[in-house]
Amino acid sequence: MAGHSQFKNIMHRKGRQDAARSKLFGKLSREITVAAKMGQPDPAFNPRLRAAILAARAENMTKDTIERAIKKASAGDAENYEEIRYEGYGPGGVAVIVEALSDNRNRTASEVRSYFTKVGGNLGETGSVAFMFDRVGVIEFAADKASADDMLEAAIEAGAEDVVSGETGHEVTTAADSLAEVSKALEAKFGEPKKSALSWKPQNNVAVDDDNGEKLLRLMDLLDDNDDVQNVYSNFELSEALVAKMAG
Repeated sequence: MAGHSQFKNIMHRKGRQDAARSKLFGKLSREITVAAKMGQPDPAFNPRLRAAILAARAENMTKDTIERAIKKASAGDAENYEEIRYEGYGPGGVAVIVEALSDNRNRTASEVRSYFTKVGGNLGETGSVAFMFDRVGVIEFAADKASADDMLEAAIEAGAEDVVSGETGHEVTTAADSLAEVSKALEAKFGEPKKSALSWKPQNNVAVDDDNGEKLLRLMDLLDDNDDVQNVYSNFELSEALVAKMAG
């Protein structure tokens, strides 16, 4: 299993167990508000808003809460958030991309830099690690929406680049500029996806020992706990022993 998928699954389980729902909902609401403010407040004509709403629904955010976040975009007292991307290296030379929405660039940069420093990593300049990733579209469906063969066939017809199916569901990868088109075609066949968003996909994964693996998971925890951080991407691959330890 690829390192990023390992991390995502571990954090998903951990998040279900002990992360504060209010913090998660705060991040989701912030993304909805920013997306609505940058484009039209109608998700049918605003792909980013559509993706933000799908992410919120996947976490069982109520319709009223989603609508309030959209309406906040047109309110005169709505905060002005800046989109910022941080790039750096964690323990073991692992590449990390952090996407944030902040109303105070200096505060967020200081906090993110401190997290890297705590685990022996370092924050770099913009572009210092992004070249090791591809910007892609990712569409996710529950496993019961289709068989692996049916999803693969439909994805190919829609113009997708890759499909990975398993017990946890189907993950369709597309070119970044084809995301909306492919997502629309698949939704017509299988219903609303769990996720349809842009992502950073590592070109290659870096194997790390258990010591560095634990430090990297600590870094991910620190970043995930920060209110300004929206998404984190990395290219590390954990050992099977550490995956089993964290899952247990």
